[in-house]
Amino acid sequence: MTTLAKILIITLTILMALAITHSTTPTHETPLDIEHHKHDTIRIGRFLAQQPNGLLKCNKNPRLCRAKGSPGPDCCNKKCVNVMTDKQNCGLCGRKCKHMEICCKGHCVNPMVNKHHCGGCNYVCERGDTCIVFSSHIARSSMASLFYILSLVCFHASISHAIYYNAPKAITPYISKPTSKASNLIDACRLKTSNWASNRRALADCTIGFGKGSIGGKNGATYVVTDPSDDPINPKPGTLRYGAIQTRPLWIIFAKDMVITLKNELMMNSYKTIDGRGAKVEIAYGPCITIQKVSHVIIHGISIHDCKPGKPGIVRNSPTHAGHRRGSDGDAIEVFTSSYVWIDHCYLARAFDGLIDVIHASTFITISNNFFSQHDKVMLFGHNDNNVEDKIMKVTVVYNHFGPGLVQRMPRVRLGYAHVANNRYDEWHMYAIGGSANPTILSEGNYYIASNNPSTKEVTKREANKGWKNWKWRSSKDVFVDGAYFIPSGWGSCTPGYTGTQSFPVAHGSQVLGLTSNAGPLRCSKNKAC
Repeated sequence: MTTLAKILIITLTILMALAITHSTTPTHETPLDIEHHKHDTIRIGRFLAQQPNGLLKCNKNPRLCRAKGSPGPDCCNKKCVNVMTDKQNCGLCGRKCKHMEICCKGHCVNPMVNKHHCGGCNYVCERGDTCIVFSSHIARSSMASLFYILSLVCFHASISHAIYYNAPKAITPYISKPTSKASNLIDACRLKTSNWASNRRALADCTIGFGKGSIGGKNGATYVVTDPSDDPINPKPGTLRYGAIQTRPLWIIFAKDMVITLKNELMMNSYKTIDGRGAKVEIAYGPCITIQKVSHVIIHGISIHDCKPGKPGIVRNSPTHAGHRRGSDGDAIEVFTSSYVWIDHCYLARAFDGLIDVIHASTFITISNNFFSQHDKVMLFGHNDNNVEDKIMKVTVVYNHFGPGLVQRMPRVRLGYAHVANNRYDEWHMYAIGGSANPTILSEGNYYIASNNPSTKEVTKREANKGWKNWKWRSSKDVFVDGAYFIPSGWGSCTPGYTGTQSFPVAHGSQVLGLTSNAGPLRCSKNKAC
């Protein structure tokens, strides 16, 4: 093939890429950055009853690093590295290079302009020159050049898309101190009780948002979990499952620290509270929690992580009924055709599917004060685009900390309404808030910190090619850091329409770091407020 023919092929390819990027909104997925995982392990260690020796372990077969069975980066020289980002192993097991750069002969270079590694890593350019090399190394250099040009085209299209829709300017991370300090209303209510251990049920009065009125086991007896074992068909007294399936209201507490590995999904019955205060309680390494066709469930103060799919088989959901289950999806918590559910002060990470799914006409849900980390698809609200029953869904997401290693769906909403207020978002890897099928979303007083990847600065993502401009998605009192931006849409009122007891004042986003500082399970001592 002649040099002229090769130039024509590259030119045509670039023109096609330009046409594509101007007709669609580019979607990007970046590999997880695991450099700070050891530090994150120290941070989340306070939630766990069983401390891991190390978050990442290098396995021989397959040669992948995994966090207790979760997908991880590659193994390189007996160390866990991300082959797409680790600069210590550039040229050996991967690279850690800036945007638009590649790893060449052990160095991160821009194949178009680097004067030491022009094109095929062996042509030197003068200062200020642009490198476009056609020689005996044409194959390598043309591919590198094409990669760079296409990347620039996609980046330009993404930025143009943001400017066209009047994206708000990023707010500087140096934010002035608020004139008055806002209060986490749930925690303020909880701390009114001087001795929580003798008055645990006061917690049920502290819900805000759509989940207000979720009483759990407030009007029932106290049930103490003493045994971490599990039997999905004939659970023993003293186990978590035995208490969770009872038909009478129960306030479930734990006698000691424990790690519970369920043999199959835990089917919750109505009017139950799982209260982990006073112990470090983990549900991990097996199927996790299903809340199906019940109401008034509170889950507070436990860690749920490394959840696996449930197997088809018999599972008991009441003292008098055990039925065949087709197998759970592997969510940490699945809320299915249920109402008045409150999930508060939990730690959730690394499930097979989602961390929290709210589907099939579930409504009146509050998700608050939780710490999420190390997961791809975090929260799904709505089963699918055609499931019109999810139009009644109303969910409040408030005071949560979306921590390191999260990719998308914080939340992803279909058809229903989501009020996302006073949450902290740390460097998502695709997007933070997404949706399809005309949901209504109010983002109010959140603190969005974008990553340094220019293709993932946008908070929002709409799964639609047309019609989305009419969807009611609004941003109010939000703070945008490091170039984060929110694309609003629609017109008309977007307020949550709370009742008097559900409503709560939403603080400005500049106060979120304080409001979410205690997200995750609490460390409670007797005779002290907690």
